[in-house]
Amino acid sequence: MTAAPLYGLVLAGGRSTRMQRDKAALEYAGRSQLERAIELASPLVERLFVSVRRDQTGDPLRARFPQIIDSGEVEGPIAGIVAAQSRYPDAAWLVLACDLPLLDAPTLRHLLRSRRPERQATAYRSSHDGLPEPLCAIYEPSSREAIRTYIAGGRDCPRKFLLNSNTALLDQPAPGALDNVNTPKEYDSALDRMQPTTETPVAGSVRQINVQYYALLREQAGRSSESLVTNAATPRDLYQELKGRYPFSLAPEMLRVAVNSEFGDWEQRLAEGDSVVFIPPVAGG
Repeated sequence: MTAAPLYGLVLAGGRSTRMQRDKAALEYAGRSQLERAIELASPLVERLFVSVRRDQTGDPLRARFPQIIDSGEVEGPIAGIVAAQSRYPDAAWLVLACDLPLLDAPTLRHLLRSRRPERQATAYRSSHDGLPEPLCAIYEPSSREAIRTYIAGGRDCPRKFLLNSNTALLDQPAPGALDNVNTPKEYDSALDRMQPTTETPVAGSVRQINVQYYALLREQAGRSSESLVTNAATPRDLYQELKGRYPFSLAPEMLRVAVNSEFGDWEQRLAEGDSVVFIPPVAGG
């Protein structure tokens, strides 16, 4: 089927009660959360809007961007989704919360590559409880009437809507990328996690790695290279992670691994920005 055009909606209409200050204006590396979300989503969609409450339209930060005012029939994130679908009913919507400081471009690109237009929505499973993540998801035009029916029944939780709808659920390529920030303590924790470090990477830390595939692995992956976000600490961990995504048939013992253009060890530690190449045996002689 032909996919509907994809528009973007950054949700910034929350009251930030637990944070006690405007979450959209929280800064990471000199940029507000809202600005960062806009920068991530802009290259991926045809048009982009910020979801706001009516009393936020004149806010200097939000006023810099095209806005869609929340629907008055319901409150919370689903109000922004309904308002966007009402304004452009023929578009699909990449809905993105503004309070996801660990979200990265590879995670968003993976969501778009995995989009299932024949479903009502495409979303990630939470890396914490396995439930749908409704605030980094694609809502197709076919979900519009279903959401309205859901609201008419007195319900307003977008997560439960996705859970009970025709939703394509994906595993997160980088666990933790969709962790949001709701309290001052969580904000401080996010700032700590985003600090650059010169320490040796350990399992559980998240980093961006560039991977190249050759010969059989290229055929099985359906691509020659990709950039991904992973918490794999070693090439062996990374290969095992990729085997869960692609139908790789070769055991690590049958491959050689190179890191940053030098043959390496399967147990060496990976660092942010490393380039990894998995090299299968070459036929012939």
